[in-house]
Amino acid sequence: MVSASLDPRLQVLGDFEMRLGDEVLRLSGPAQRLLAMLAVRHRERPARRTALAETLWPDTSPKRASSNLRSVLWRLPRSRGRALVTGTATGVRLWAGVRVDLWEAEAQARHLCRADTPPPTSVHAIDALTRDLLPGWEEEWITVDQESFRQQRLHALERCASALREDGRYLDALATALGAVQAEPLRETAHRRVIEVHLDEGNQAEALRQYDSYRRLLAAELGISPSPEIRRLVAPLLGRPIDPVRRG
Repeated sequence: MVSASLDPRLQVLGDFEMRLGDEVLRLSGPAQRLLAMLAVRHRERPARRTALAETLWPDTSPKRASSNLRSVLWRLPRSRGRALVTGTATGVRLWAGVRVDLWEAEAQARHLCRADTPPPTSVHAIDALTRDLLPGWEEEWITVDQESFRQQRLHALERCASALREDGRYLDALATALGAVQAEPLRETAHRRVIEVHLDEGNQAEALRQYDSYRRLLAAELGISPSPEIRRLVAPLLGRPIDPVRRG
């Protein structure tokens, strides 16, 4: 029996990478985009060859785009004698043996967002949720999927931070919450998770510092004030009513 560790693994979180065991496969730019599109947009059903070609090569004629697709498919490396992409005369998809980090991370995010899911035993188990989907890729076909995964991972990180805090694992909770803040500095719920950890630990100055940093960022970037929900968290520490809402 061949070890599953030799199955090809496609990484699309962070930088693109295709591995076969310990070997990183060298792929052309068009080959990377083909594999990424199949992983991101066509995981459940084959992609039509014509639509795939026209999406990947939008500035060429349909005939030329189809020729480019055939060329890329022909040059793809093989895994244990199997093609990385399989299909018919009209459609193609990733070989079922290809493992994709995005699929695993999305399943993990859904699991973590369930109310009855316990926190992970180690924050290293959620490393995949700290990376965006192919950052720097700006093709139109991927932008919606990039935002969709970003929202999934942010919700999962926040839910995980809350579960870790409730479990008394404050260091891990803080690291996870700060990971959400780093991913989206203007996201209020992420800052609230950080403040809640500081308050549970009794670090009032840290909680106020986090709130003030967020308040200043909102004012500078958007010209608005934090919501009543986050202001209520720190109001008892201010010795005065919560900051009034700025009105335009």
